[in-house]
Amino acid sequence: MFITKTDPTCEAERQILFFHMWLPGLGSTNAIKTSKYNLFTFLPLNLFEQFQRIANAYFLFLLVLQVIPQISSLSWFTTVVPLVLVLSVTAAKDATDDIVSSCLVLFSVLRLQSMKWMDVQVGDIIKLENNHFVTADLLLLSSSEPLNLVYIETAELDGETNLKVRQALPVTGDLGDDIEKLADFDGKVRCEPPNNRLDRFTGTLTYTGQKYALDNEKILLRGCTLRNTEWCFGLVVFGGPETKLMQNCGKSTFKRTSIDRLMNVLVLCIFGFLAFMCTVLAIGNFFWELNEGSHFTAFLPRQDGNSAAFSAFLTFWSYVIILNTVVPISLYVSVEIIRLGNSFYIDWDRKMYYARSDTPAEARTTTLNEELGQIKYIFSDKTGTLTQNIMTFNKCSINGKCYGDVCDYMGQRIEITQKTERVDFSFNPLADPRFVFHDHSLVEAVKLETPEVHTFFRLLALCHTVMAEEKKEGELFYQAQSPDEGALVTAARNFGFVFRSRTPDSVSIVEMGQQRSYELLAILDFNNVRKRMSVIVRSPEGKLSLYCKGADTIVYERLHQSCSKLMDVTTEHLNEFAGEGLRTLALAYKDLDEDYFTQWKQRHHEASTALDDRESKLDQLYEEIENDLLLLGATAIEDKLQDGVPQTIEQLAKADIKIWVLTGDKQETAENIGYACNLLREEMNEVFIISGNSPEDVQAELRTLAKGVKAITDEVVNGEYGLVISGHSLAYALERSVELEFLRTACMCKSVICCRVTPLQKAQVVELVKKYKQVVTLAIGDGANDVSMIKAAHIGVGISGQEGMQAVLSSDYSFAQFCFLQRLLLVHGRWSYLRMCKFLRYFFYKNFTFTFVHFWYAFFCGFSAQTVYDQWFITLYNLVYTALPVLGMSLFDQDVNDVWSFQHPQLYIPGHLNLYFSKKAFFKCALHSCYSSLVLFFIPYAAMQDTVRGDGKDVADYQSFALLTQTCLLFAVSIQLGLEMSYWTAVNTIFVLGSLVMYFAVTFTMYSNGMFLMLPSAFPFIGTARNSLNQPNIWLTILLTSLLCVLPVVTFRFLLIQLCPTINDKAKATPPPPPRRARIRRTSSRRSGYAFSHAQGYGDLVTSGRFLRRPAVSRSSGFAHTGRTGFSPMGRSAGYSPTGRPQNARVSDVEATSLQMYRTITDPAL
Repeated sequence: MFITKTDPTCEAERQILFFHMWLPGLGSTNAIKTSKYNLFTFLPLNLFEQFQRIANAYFLFLLVLQVIPQISSLSWFTTVVPLVLVLSVTAAKDATDDIVSSCLVLFSVLRLQSMKWMDVQVGDIIKLENNHFVTADLLLLSSSEPLNLVYIETAELDGETNLKVRQALPVTGDLGDDIEKLADFDGKVRCEPPNNRLDRFTGTLTYTGQKYALDNEKILLRGCTLRNTEWCFGLVVFGGPETKLMQNCGKSTFKRTSIDRLMNVLVLCIFGFLAFMCTVLAIGNFFWELNEGSHFTAFLPRQDGNSAAFSAFLTFWSYVIILNTVVPISLYVSVEIIRLGNSFYIDWDRKMYYARSDTPAEARTTTLNEELGQIKYIFSDKTGTLTQNIMTFNKCSINGKCYGDVCDYMGQRIEITQKTERVDFSFNPLADPRFVFHDHSLVEAVKLETPEVHTFFRLLALCHTVMAEEKKEGELFYQAQSPDEGALVTAARNFGFVFRSRTPDSVSIVEMGQQRSYELLAILDFNNVRKRMSVIVRSPEGKLSLYCKGADTIVYERLHQSCSKLMDVTTEHLNEFAGEGLRTLALAYKDLDEDYFTQWKQRHHEASTALDDRESKLDQLYEEIENDLLLLGATAIEDKLQDGVPQTIEQLAKADIKIWVLTGDKQETAENIGYACNLLREEMNEVFIISGNSPEDVQAELRTLAKGVKAITDEVVNGEYGLVISGHSLAYALERSVELEFLRTACMCKSVICCRVTPLQKAQVVELVKKYKQVVTLAIGDGANDVSMIKAAHIGVGISGQEGMQAVLSSDYSFAQFCFLQRLLLVHGRWSYLRMCKFLRYFFYKNFTFTFVHFWYAFFCGFSAQTVYDQWFITLYNLVYTALPVLGMSLFDQDVNDVWSFQHPQLYIPGHLNLYFSKKAFFKCALHSCYSSLVLFFIPYAAMQDTVRGDGKDVADYQSFALLTQTCLLFAVSIQLGLEMSYWTAVNTIFVLGSLVMYFAVTFTMYSNGMFLMLPSAFPFIGTARNSLNQPNIWLTILLTSLLCVLPVVTFRFLLIQLCPTINDKAKATPPPPPRRARIRRTSSRRSGYAFSHAQGYGDLVTSGRFLRRPAVSRSSGFAHTGRTGFSPMGRSAGYSPTGRPQNARVSDVEATSLQMYRTITDPAL
């Protein structure tokens, strides 16, 4: 129906034309994919990714060598079959991972007919209804609300849950919901090209010969949610990957673990060492051919033209094939199986299952498990990740009396749990049934009509910009700018002061069952400088009052001197609230003189219409009237953290993991959450705040802070510090000239909070740490604004919360609660890393030992490239005899159980230092293998030299020596495996013993007469097993060889534990204490939680009348007057007071505030 044409000649801007036809195929689609592959690119991209592993390329090279008969003594299929198997298994796993992580967005939209999101094109006009997600970047055309306003929630973009307002142009608003008018709409939009700026949009609309300016206030971005608006129509400006949300998401990258990268380096070293060994053996063959080879030409004649040099050349490549077991292809098959198994452990972990939402943990990739054991930096979102994004009215202080705690019969404060008796609000039919409060004394004070308490809740019911929606009588729904403000109005509602509706010049509330209408004369709105909000109202009795709420430090500066004693008592309560991590607000009021207010309002009108310096003039008037206030009390709101967040952060900090919070929320809110979740603590030496407005200011602040930090070495400081930086300062800190200084200062801090950051800045911070720090990073978030950060980090974790599934779809791991992160890292991550490191150490040991025996044997076989073992043993060594035992260790081994892992989080630290597997550990393993191979070759060689059987027959033949050597090898590596294992299970035991039994069963079978008679060339070792293994000296040699191989290891480990015990040794020596659940409480100086808005308030909008909807249903008060009967005092009324005074007595030496009790009247207008 509507199409888009983009002008190809215009690179700096986009032109969109609208006509009255539909031509399929034109315009940008809205389809989005999060997968790495498609049907056509899967094979080449996956093979390219797999051959980035040098070992795979090496095996392909070996395959080429094996097809040359002059070089290879092995068949070509011995390499091609395992290689194809490895590539196929890995490709299947990668395809499965990619299918799991891919998602085409298929939500429905309306455009005369129902469509899928992916089918929407630029230029389409679409209809959205209340609570729908915005499907693309839209130009708002019209809405159901007066003046074409819509209300949106942008939690998936910036983490903010406060409502934002957008308004359509009047010229398009007249289109309404008339489909014919919308179909006739034509025009031309010229706008900026696709970009990632969420806070800016520049363009023009040309329509009916007029040009209209377009800005961000007229655009609905993809990822927003329509709230409190019945319907709206919008024009698609950007779709799919061109939307600002997707522009911020970054690209999917191939993630590889640090062990994978280390393996590539080690494989190169192994190749170099392999070339060195082959060169030595080739040179040996050259000299042997010159000196000894002529003696054998009688029965081993050389081919024509084959000189000693050519023989050495062929020998070099023959030994490349024979010694290739230093990097066996089975290594990578085993690695993939181990990773898959450890991924299943995460999926199956019941302790990471969240029953409330029926959400299990999910490993969405199987290639990064061991990386979870090496995390050094965690980058976390705040809203929905650390918090539940639910604000609750927790406590309050009114006229020097604290409410909210529950006491026992002796007046002692008790902890509130799910079983604690709740306040019964049944006396109030308009109460919110979801509201929970436990202190009955506050309800008692309301019912007793205590003047201060009534005025307190009257202020909360009047001083706000909340909008009420009442579709059915008595069912109120509040739409607030922020959850804080909604919590306060809901609290007033439950305690009998119900905000019901408003007009531009009045606010209607129900006070204890009586409807009253207050004339709204002025709103002195909130901003980040004022940190307070006031309203001026006239009561039905004609009394003028100013009600103010705001940050306690700001309100205290404007109080009347008569409030000094009350202020001291309230300050004690504020400190107590802040110590529990609650967000505090101070409340005050003032009665106004009619003549003064008339004169002040005239000056206010002049200032509000001034063309020059308008804001400063208004601020001066606000300062003038907001003084000599009378203190009412304070509120304490809990921004509910997710369960276990403080404990999780504390555990991760003990594991020496640094946590940075990157949030789009305002600084004050983020700081409060930082303290509440133990990220910031009062015990810290200092919490630095960076707020410079230029690169020079930021750099100067960073240098000043660096001088204040007592640094010992890089990242090691004497003390604990925190850092808080705002978004605009972070933009300067990320500039090339400042970024290193910022990173150096931030890394010296225990925790960092970045506020007001964009999704792209989140990714830039992660990239900065990755660029300059050789550490493993993890990003965790729950919204679309976290996708870029999740993709940028080494590990991305998505929380399936209230902000959609975008983060989960782009993540490597997902679960429902932040507290599961400690189990993911401290248990699964550490186990996976430890198992993988043990596996690699042992795998290299057993294969190096296996291969080095060939090297020593070459000096005794004329460097002829003869193998020391039976060819069947060579084939089955990695496939059968040693495959299951090492897999059993790598899947089931635990150095300590999960309880010990939590009791000793320091066990995680070795992962940061690469102590379990590194280049140093690899070379130790190579030296150990070299020693073992010497023992395994020369002890059997010496034992069999000039040795005869008990019956006098000779046993010193090649086949008997090969059998003895390979048997000694198998016993030695099996015992070494037993020493490596910390946790024996029935499965491990069966695998180890079963492999030895399998070896002897297969050996006796293949060395039997029957197999020789069937295939003489394939089974030449006829009778070797039964003739050799029945001799006592053979078994004595096996025992002696095995003991000599493991004796140095046992001795070294014993001395290491005694002289230099590791963290693991210390943890094992100390049994874990019994689990103890303690409530974390902290002391703190108070911090305001005034976070009503993340930007300028909506005072002007409220008084303009633009927000108003159609008349609501007729209603009655819904109250039944309860009087003072039927209430038994509990909680604080039982007699407990933090000041030690009787609870029902007035606070002594506190001047009484001149509160006038409002006479309840019925408003005839209602």
